[in-house]
Amino acid sequence: MYLEHWGLKEFPYENVPDPRFFYLSHHHEEALSRLLYAVKMRKGGTMLSGDIGCGKTTLTKVCIQELSADRYDISLIVNPKLEPLEFLQEVVYQLGIPDVPDTKVKCLRVLNDRMSQNMRADKETLLMVDEAQLLNQATLEEIRLLLNAQLNDRFLITIILFGQPELRERIKAVQQLDQRIPIKYHLAPFDLEDTARYVAFRLSRAGRERNVFTQPAIEEIYAVSKGVPRKINNLCDLALLIGYSKNQAMVDVDVVETIIRDGALL
Repeated sequence: MYLEHWGLKEFPYENVPDPRFFYLSHHHEEALSRLLYAVKMRKGGTMLSGDIGCGKTTLTKVCIQELSADRYDISLIVNPKLEPLEFLQEVVYQLGIPDVPDTKVKCLRVLNDRMSQNMRADKETLLMVDEAQLLNQATLEEIRLLLNAQLNDRFLITIILFGQPELRERIKAVQQLDQRIPIKYHLAPFDLEDTARYVAFRLSRAGRERNVFTQPAIEEIYAVSKGVPRKINNLCDLALLIGYSKNQAMVDVDVVETIIRDGALL
């Protein structure tokens, strides 16, 4: 609708985990650095937590893009609200193993064989679990046991858990698992400076080199969104729509305040 008005080639503020629109704030850069370090140095367990809408799912996509398919055998679980057997079956399926076993013992045997096969082929086995706060206690125990797959000098699998802040408390409550997760990071929202850069970055990615948001508008967007990328996207998308409907050359603070008054966001 508003693309031509703002000189855009595509919509800049879609709430989908598109790596092309991934903005590397200092927090996101640190998170990505720790994730890649954990994988490449075979650190076993890793946990990334963050509030809803802070970019955890996008980080999983970016992390996968950074890893060569020739070197990494990756199982990505996006809906982990599963019983232990179902979880292990999904891990097997996501590794591309055609015949998924019907018992836990057989699943573990298949996984152990795959991890050993990967090691001999100089490949790494990686399990990534999004929305990990949804894991039940029994499935968390299976993850702990998977981390027992190791030789004297290395883990045979790296497991990364992505989840909302409550995941940290759940992991901390299981001491045996907590001790197997040496790398932990909490993804914070943007500050005002990163919010401004994020807004401009996504416009640029969508084909608009000059920013269309005034500084007061950016400051209001930050105040309302508290720096959460998903909320910033919602605000900016509506602001572009309203600015277009009013035939404005810039999105000013009045447009943002109109959205807030109407209660049409967040």
